[in-house]
Amino acid sequence: MDGTIIDSTPAIIKYWELSVHSILDRDMALTESVWVKSSGWITTKFSRMRMEDVCRMEGRVPREFGHDAVEIPGARNLLASLDAENVPWAIVTSGTRPLIDGWLDVMKLARPKRMVTAEDVGHGKPDPECYQLGKRRLALSSSAESNILVFEDAPAGIKAGLAAGCKVIGLATSHSIESVVSAGAHWVVRDLESVQFDKDVSTAELRMKISNSLIVLPIDAGH
Repeated sequence: MDGTIIDSTPAIIKYWELSVHSILDRDMALTESVWVKSSGWITTKFSRMRMEDVCRMEGRVPREFGHDAVEIPGARNLLASLDAENVPWAIVTSGTRPLIDGWLDVMKLARPKRMVTAEDVGHGKPDPECYQLGKRRLALSSSAESNILVFEDAPAGIKAGLAAGCKVIGLATSHSIESVVSAGAHWVVRDLESVQFDKDVSTAELRMKISNSLIVLPIDAGH
């Protein structure tokens, strides 16, 4: 969700400014570069915490710093178009349920009927477990399942989607274009303003239109 529907980096940085001064110089601002250097420690600490504690901590971020997050351009319209066409979709994320529910409420974004969050899986991306579970929860026919499309911004997430047998659109929102391409995304776009869906009136089939794509790879190129 983060990097594909919203960008909550400023909110997370502000949260950790209040939470991790024990490992930082108190006069040092937690800039994005410092955040990157500290994120390994933070990930390690999270891995040692009980899930209920992680849920409680993550749930605070949207409540206390919701005004610092922004929508990824085109996200709101894309989700609205999927709902308007009755297209089943899900959020598959490494975040916890309190975090995701909080952001959807604060940002007033469309809420999917199905979600896969950190509490639901035992292995993080690039393991495909999360997307495999997402596919099961969508409960599509075998023919429809072959057309599942994943939106991802992180190389690990792109690899997870591919390993789960999905086509992947990579967003160059949080990582370099080169890293998104190297991960193997079939299409690479700057944001969701480049992606539109509509239905063919004669066949009722859903059509995808990608404009201003940065990279397009052949679908059968090893994926």
